Amino acid sequence: MIACASVAAAEPLRLVALGDSLTQGYGLPSEDGFVPQLQDWLTEQGMDVEVINAGVSGDTTAGGLARMDWTLAERVDAMLVTLGGNDLLRGLDPTSSRQNLDDILSRLAQEDIPAMMAGLPAPGNYGPEFRQAFESMFTELAMIHDVPLYPNFMQPMTAKSDAGQSFAELMQDDHIHPNAKGVRLIVEGIGPHILAFLRNLDIATN
Repeated sequence: MIACASVAAAEPLRLVALGDSLTQGYGLPSEDGFVPQLQDWLTEQGMDVEVINAGVSGDTTAGGLARMDWTLAERVDAMLVTLGGNDLLRGLDPTSSRQNLDDILSRLAQEDIPAMMAGLPAPGNYGPEFRQAFESMFTELAMIHDVPLYPNFMQPMTAKSDAGQSFAELMQDDHIHPNAKGVRLIVEGIGPHILAFLRNLDIATN
């Protein structure tokens, strides 16, 4: 499924999180953002990994694709791709978003860099066709490229919404970005999946 990352035994794995403001940690003290909290969580699990923050606020899938050369300029052992939120907010054609993600994953495959994706659900106000196209692009691309997928980055919020509960206490005042508590729950949800992904890499390289 994935090529072995070339990592010296004494060096930690370098996991690059390629994303937008949800990855970058918009509106939060640096230590409360997704990457620092994920770093701490993985370290607590005994994982020897350095998580690199390649999140840019406002970035779309097109923006993430456009900066791949810059992102890959230094050693990357694995990549977590968490793009699509701004495409969704702007109502961009999912066909274009899908192509951008496809190109990102294809580039990583060419570079022998293992990848994992995190998806997002689309709200119903965009209409059923948009919703189907947006949500299915993650599952379809994960299958095509044979990469692990965590279907919903914002799962803690979605779970509360589906249960008819408010999740305002997990969000910043803009109602778009999670607060520190929300990020902690996001990390607790996605963390075990990232840990399994990284441990598979570690097994493959030893």
